[in-house]
Amino acid sequence: MLFGLQPLEDTERSFAWFAAMREAHPVFFHEGTGIWQVFRYDDVLNVLTDYARFSSNAFEDVGAFFEGTLLAKDPPEHRKLRNLVNQAFTPRAVARLADRITQITQELLDAVLAKGELDVVADIAFPLPAKVIAELLGVPDQDWDIFQRWAQADPSAPPARRLAGRTMRQEMEEYFTDLIAERRREPREDLISALCQAEVDGQKLSQNELLSFCVLLLAAGQETTKNLIANAIVCFTDYPDVMERLRRQPELMPAAIEEVLRFLPPVWFLLRRTTIEVELGGQRIPPGQNVLVWTASANRDPAQFPEPDRFLIERSPNRHLAFGHGVHYCVGAPLARLEAKIALPLMLQRLGRLERVSGVPIMVNRGLVFVIRSLPIAFEAATAGSQR
Repeated sequence: MLFGLQPLEDTERSFAWFAAMREAHPVFFHEGTGIWQVFRYDDVLNVLTDYARFSSNAFEDVGAFFEGTLLAKDPPEHRKLRNLVNQAFTPRAVARLADRITQITQELLDAVLAKGELDVVADIAFPLPAKVIAELLGVPDQDWDIFQRWAQADPSAPPARRLAGRTMRQEMEEYFTDLIAERRREPREDLISALCQAEVDGQKLSQNELLSFCVLLLAAGQETTKNLIANAIVCFTDYPDVMERLRRQPELMPAAIEEVLRFLPPVWFLLRRTTIEVELGGQRIPPGQNVLVWTASANRDPAQFPEPDRFLIERSPNRHLAFGHGVHYCVGAPLARLEAKIALPLMLQRLGRLERVSGVPIMVNRGLVFVIRSLPIAFEAATAGSQR
């Protein structure tokens, strides 16, 4: 089973299943769900690139948290909203956050340094991106508790929890409706104030477009980073020789992050819907069919990645699909990379003899997003001579 709550150890069985499907059934129709599944790198890339034949309007049938957002729209409507999102995530805008990300990371580490143990998810990976996004949007400090509750929710909740997920979105929209109205009356130096005045092609955003943007920004700007940082620590503790090398050569961290994204990605699949009959991997798929592309499988395809099951931090080229591809390439990717490039070296610098707490099973919520619920680690407060 690939969905639901599972032990981290079962992950390798999933990758073994991907390998078998790439070999025997690279494009497979699952009769139980009525969804086509795609496993090989070239086929996945084809689906993600060809938005004319594979529409992104495929969310209402499979857990509609993202329904109506940028993720579920196709060109030309997609272009208008994407141009807006790009204003928030330009390289220059993201780079300006570097000092604040460093400060937040140092404060989070300061709070746990004397304990000798921490939970990577609860203490670092969750609060760091959540605080950054809250500050970007201009969420008042007194509302941090409710914002924190939203950020902790899984936007890819399985079908049994769709109603709860939809209710959470309604609550978020009600909150942002009030905040947008307040910023229209009294603009501040925050993203929501800027969005209220922003124009795309000479038109301001509608209320629904503003609300969808806030919902998406919370998910895209926070969830990816949280899972990337947690997954990186899993990889580093599984490969302690790599972790020691990164301590000695922190300049290798950007490439190591790209290998984490390939090897244990934060997002495992994406969804599309056929607009016409298409042929893919020797199969004919009728129009109107939901297509699930396993980007996690594509990232282990030996046709694209030599020795795909080895964790090689100097892998080059590394054209992984962890952030998608084409017009829907993840809007939060630049921010996720920046936060990881800052937080992970600081963690290795300040947490010596870092290892996972023995005897504690690591559980993963696996769906659209690969979510490690808790990751306890033990460490020694590092000094210049005791970081190993």
